[in-house]
Amino acid sequence: MADPADTPSTAVGFLIWQLSARWQLEVDRALAPLGLTAAQYAVLASLHALSRSGHAPRQRELADFSGLDRIHVSKLVRALEGAGMLTRAPHPADSRAVAVSITRAGREAVTAARREVSALEEQRLLALGGRDDRRTEELVESLRALLRHTTR
Repeated sequence: MADPADTPSTAVGFLIWQLSARWQLEVDRALAPLGLTAAQYAVLASLHALSRSGHAPRQRELADFSGLDRIHVSKLVRALEGAGMLTRAPHPADSRAVAVSITRAGREAVTAARREVSALEEQRLLALGGRDDRRTEELVESLRALLRHTTR
């Protein structure tokens, strides 16, 4: 059976979906030794980025920043909390909200995971000439344009 990636297609959405599914699978495999999934890493890395200023974001902010569904983020946050990588507490300014904070273990995990994901990205971008190639820059800009025109 032919590899679907080798067949010409104008179904851009299908190609993006296929690439995303394969990418996630590769990231899952790379992060498995660290006890993380690609989705958990996305939440943890997003929390790490949002927390750099000392801000403990609301769980909803974390979902919006990561681009993941709020219910999915809630489940991921519970799993990461159980693993000791983050904590949840009532938000000091909003009694209806939950503030999420990254722990030392979470920072260590995201640092180790970032190395793995970055190495995988370097490897995959060789097909376009590498991270600094013009084609990679164009791809990034095209993906950002597509993301700006999507709804949540």
